Amino acid sequence: MQEFCQVNYGVTFPMFSKVEVNGDGAHPLYKWLRSEKGGVLGSKIKWNFTKFLVGKDGKVLKRYASTTKPEKLKGDIEDALA
Repeated sequence: MQEFCQVNYGVTFPMFSKVEVNGDGAHPLYKWLRSEKGGVLGSKIKWNFTKFLVGKDGKVLKRYASTTKPEKLKGDIEDALA
């Protein structure tokens, strides 16, 4: 997966290993993220690249659809860091 993302998307940052994000076998992090911020159609993660913004206090501030471009998060990230 890392190589695929490097070749196809120019990814240079560390990536998580592949984990389950929905259902009984979901990784605890994703169970918690989903429980804190449900999506438009419920809490299930619908597709790759769903994004969550977590504040300095550890609270989930926002959830973004997989189609949301990373640059669209800039203002929210800046607000969270202020």
